[in-house]
Amino acid sequence: MTPESAAVGPLCADPLHRFSVPLSATRRGARLARLLAAERLAEWGAESDAALLVVAELAANAVLHGRVPGRSFRLALALTGSGTLCVEVTDTRGDRMPVQGPVAAEAPGESGYGLLLVEELADRWGVRSGPVPCKTVWAELNVRPAE
Repeated sequence: MTPESAAVGPLCADPLHRFSVPLSATRRGARLARLLAAERLAEWGAESDAALLVVAELAANAVLHGRVPGRSFRLALALTGSGTLCVEVTDTRGDRMPVQGPVAAEAPGESGYGLLLVEELADRWGVRSGPVPCKTVWAELNVRPAE
């Protein structure tokens, strides 16, 4: 379960299900990201508390650290036939990249535990920059056995 900085390409190769929505870069938008993810995963028969925590953390980071006034962030979900859930959260603050690797594992202050939680819950995660001025933080989780 290590972060990876290489691009993962399109959101999951050949997904059975795909969902994408722009959301306001506000606390309400972050909450809505979690609620929409819960609804979509239930519809797909892939409920996962871990996946909802990952969505909540990535959306909160987009709002807290990736917010540009007047611009939204995007939540994208995809589910493959093998049960891999791909989560992507894209914000318009590409100049503020999350810290990855051993530095991220050092004891943070009062906040900063979100990506440590993502690293623990996700099977793979990483950050990809672009297109300018955006960045995408992505995570993959195995949410159900292969069909």
